[in-house]
Amino acid sequence: MSRQFDRRAFLRRSATGAAALALGPGLLAACSTDDPALDPKTKNGSTSRTGGTLRAAFVGGGASETLDFFNGPSALDLVRARAWHGTLGNLDPTAPDGVRYGVLKGIDMAKDLSTYTLHIRPGVRFTDGSKLTSTDILHSLSVLAGNSMLPVYKLAAANFDLSRARADGDLKVVLPTRRPIADGRMILCQGNFLIVKDGTKHFAPGMPSCGPFKLSEFTPGQGAVFTRYDEHYGHVPRLDGLELRSIADSTARAGALTSGEVDFAHDLSPVTARTLADSANVELVPTKSPYLVGLSFQMNMGVKPFDDPRVREAFKLAADREAMVRTVFYGNAEVGNDLPAIGFPDYAASLPQRAHDPAAARRLLKAAGADGMKVVLTTGPETPGMVEMATLFVEDLKKVGVRASVRELPAGQLFADFAAYSRLPLAAAYQMPIPALSTYQMNTAAGSPSAFGWKRPAVDALVAQARAQSDQGKAREMGARAQRERWEEGNQVLPAFKPNLNAQTKRVSGIQDDLFEQFPGFSQASLA
Repeated sequence: MSRQFDRRAFLRRSATGAAALALGPGLLAACSTDDPALDPKTKNGSTSRTGGTLRAAFVGGGASETLDFFNGPSALDLVRARAWHGTLGNLDPTAPDGVRYGVLKGIDMAKDLSTYTLHIRPGVRFTDGSKLTSTDILHSLSVLAGNSMLPVYKLAAANFDLSRARADGDLKVVLPTRRPIADGRMILCQGNFLIVKDGTKHFAPGMPSCGPFKLSEFTPGQGAVFTRYDEHYGHVPRLDGLELRSIADSTARAGALTSGEVDFAHDLSPVTARTLADSANVELVPTKSPYLVGLSFQMNMGVKPFDDPRVREAFKLAADREAMVRTVFYGNAEVGNDLPAIGFPDYAASLPQRAHDPAAARRLLKAAGADGMKVVLTTGPETPGMVEMATLFVEDLKKVGVRASVRELPAGQLFADFAAYSRLPLAAAYQMPIPALSTYQMNTAAGSPSAFGWKRPAVDALVAQARAQSDQGKAREMGARAQRERWEEGNQVLPAFKPNLNAQTKRVSGIQDDLFEQFPGFSQASLA
């Protein structure tokens, strides 16, 4: 849509849809190529177009939404960026390297794992006509991602010596590693390492971009409007345009879907999703393992009494995981075992499932002198189920003698001030589906702010050794040992893994082909 958002009118219509919902069931191409084999105007490189504008609704981050995705804390910030900018690649377990490349055509590793060479796809262009080159990759990685405070971007700086990264001509970038790693491709190609033009400091509609669509309008807390860019290195999007709308309430998102205001609603609550199950015009498209979101609670080891392992173990034993899965998700989730990355090959599935044992929890708290302790659990509706899970966990804690309460922040605010968030004594969190050892390196190693006081150099070293192993068997064995340490001594209660409960009208197809279903890209979506 090229018109200005009429937010009030849209919300009035969405409210009407939500009311109807309550009565019953009833969302890569701004780049071009000089490679003829991939020219969008040839049959080899193009896909059939269906036209139309797909409208999609997401939780959003309110007034804190930003076009600077390197510092944007909300899911919608990344969804918007993936529609606008080209990515190095996406995780794809079916691909030979475990990734599907984007603006790259491949990544080579040195035999001693000391360097990675990124090979840029020839002829990729920004929307201003300039070619994407190694300087753009270096700027995006070294300057922007390297200086971001978000853990996902700090991951590159933690593994690659970006200060020594260099261009080898226009189409190669050489990244020295800080230590030998064998999983560098999966670090760089997680779908969120996006490329902007060299020298970019400010983000605004109309800036040169290298993604599926061109951004024409953006209003924080309301939405964004995109149009298709007709030059592409692989295929031209089938859609004429894309609208991303920010709607915090799950019922309102579903109401907008059933009333025809939007075509796709992202990450609905389990309660809302159940109301759509029998709809004739809407279908549920939940993500599947390993693409499940871990919902957790972080205990800050820098704040007493969470420096005591007995207290941490007590909180883990207090959680009634089965009840959370049954009550919050109606059984449509997997019980967690206080470790992220369930379903990935490097997940320590052999560890025993931690039991629900409130009696043992009470004994541990008493032994630690923490019986009757007072704590506030801070949470927010960043993804459906977070607040409900926190509410149940607080009730579990009360049953073992903890004077616990919930503090709920507005949508988009829990991670808005990440430094303040990381100082909380007890905080809700969610973990995106990323392999276990990469997750540890990103969120936990070397005293990361998101580690909430966990500092175990020996475990960090064991993870580093596992990630340096080309022998997958040895890597899994070392990784399992590191995860056992984290399971026994760690400060994370992770009771459940939930799917993203997305829904779309039956005229929508192709969103799942973009791979990154938690943050859809819409480059292959179409409308019937």
